[in-house]
Amino acid sequence: MVPQASDPSPAGEAGGGAGWHCQAPPCPPPSSGWTRELLRAHVASGRTPVGGRGGRAAGPPWVVLLPSACCCGVIARRLSFKMEPALLLLAGLLALGHALPFEQRGFWDFSMDDGMAMMNDEEGSGTVPPRLPDPPMDLCPFGCHCHLRVVQCSDLGLTEVPKNIPRDTSLLDLQNNKITELKKDDFKGLSKLYALVLVNNKISKVHEKAFEPLHHLQKLYISKNNLVEIPQNLPGSLVELRIHENKIKRVRKDVFNGMKNMNCIEMGGNPLENSGLESGAFDGLKLNYLRISEAKLTGVPKDLPETLHELYLDNNQIQAIELEDLIRYSKLYRLGLGHNKIRMIENGSLPFMPTLRELHLDHNKLSRVPPGLPDLKYLQVVYLHSNNITAIGVNDFCPVGFGVKRAFYHGISLFNNPVPYWEVQPATFRCVNDRLAIQFGNYKK
Repeated sequence: MVPQASDPSPAGEAGGGAGWHCQAPPCPPPSSGWTRELLRAHVASGRTPVGGRGGRAAGPPWVVLLPSACCCGVIARRLSFKMEPALLLLAGLLALGHALPFEQRGFWDFSMDDGMAMMNDEEGSGTVPPRLPDPPMDLCPFGCHCHLRVVQCSDLGLTEVPKNIPRDTSLLDLQNNKITELKKDDFKGLSKLYALVLVNNKISKVHEKAFEPLHHLQKLYISKNNLVEIPQNLPGSLVELRIHENKIKRVRKDVFNGMKNMNCIEMGGNPLENSGLESGAFDGLKLNYLRISEAKLTGVPKDLPETLHELYLDNNQIQAIELEDLIRYSKLYRLGLGHNKIRMIENGSLPFMPTLRELHLDHNKLSRVPPGLPDLKYLQVVYLHSNNITAIGVNDFCPVGFGVKRAFYHGISLFNNPVPYWEVQPATFRCVNDRLAIQFGNYKK
C-alpha cells in the first residue's frame, strides 16, 4: 500500500483534499526557485488562489505539474490556480524544459542489461551455474583453408604434410608444394578421407604404412613427383589412382593385391618398358580405364585386365599389332594407339574387339587402312590421319551387304595422308552417317 500524503499546497489545504502520492521524501516547498517567481507574478496581476472545485465565478482549477528533484524522479505537485490558458501553456513548457532527453537503446544494450540482471540474481542466490565443456574443435593447419570438410593447403611451399588436420576431412589438397616424403603418421586419424591430392611435389619416398589409416580413401592423385615405383600397401578402398609423370620403371606383381574396387589407373608419362611390367602385376583388378601413354612400350602388353573398356597406349614406341595382342581385350570400347610407330596391323587382330566403338591410329606409319574394320559392327569413330596411306578400297570401312553394320560411322579422319581423295569411290563410305564426317586433304610432303 503506497502511503498517502496530504497536499502541502494552498489548494490542498483550502480545497478540501486533492491529494498526491509519492514514495520518496518530501520535495522542497513551492516557494523555492522559479515557482516563487511564478506565484509572485500571478499575485501581482490581482488573481489569488481559490479553494473551490468548480464555481463558475471562481473559474476552474488549473493543475500545474512542477518538476522537483526528489530521489524517485519527477514528482507531480498539484497547485490550483485561476489561470488563463496562456499561463498554463508557459508553465507546461517550462516543466518539459527540465525533463531529461529520451535515449534510444539498441538491442544489445537490453541484452546486456538482462544478462547483468541475471548475473546479479545468481550472485545473490549464492549458486554458481556449472561450466559447460567447450565443444570439440579441430584446428586448421596454418596457412590452409578449411571449409565443409575440405582442407586446401596447395601452393604454400610445404616440405612435409602439415599437422592438426581436422579428423573429419574428406578432401585434402596438398598439390604444388615441396613435400619430399610421406611418413608413417602423416595421415594418422584421417579415417574419413575420401580424396588425397599430392600432385606436383617432390615425393620420392613413401613409408610402407603411410596410407594405413586411410580406410575410406577412394581417389589418390600423386602425379608429377619423383617416385620410382608404385607405393606398397595402397588402401584397398581405392577406386582411382593417378600416378602419371613420375619416374616409375617397374610395376611389381603384388602391388595391387586386394584392390577389388579399383576402376581407373592413369600411369602415363613414366619411363616404363614392357619388361618393367611383371607378369601378373594386374591380376585381380577389374579395371574399366587404363592409360600407359608416353612411356617406352614397344608392344601391347598381353596380361592387362580383361575387364577393360578403355585402353590408351598412345605416345609409345609400338611398331606392330600382332594377332594375339588384342585377343584378351574383347570388352574394349575405346583403344588409343596414336602417336606410335605402327607399320603393320595383322589381319584378324581387330575383330577380337567386337564391341569397339572408337579406334585411334593417327600419327603412325600405316600405308593402308587396317584390315578388319568392316567386321566391327559398332565402330563409329576411326582416326587414321597423319599416316602414309596411299589408297582406299571400296570395302575398307563398310561391310558387304545391307544391314550388317549396327552403327553408322560418325567420324573418319584421313587428312594428312598421301591419298588421292578424288579417286576414292563414293560407295566406300556408304555406311557413314553424314558426308561431313569424312575428313580428307591437307597433306604436306
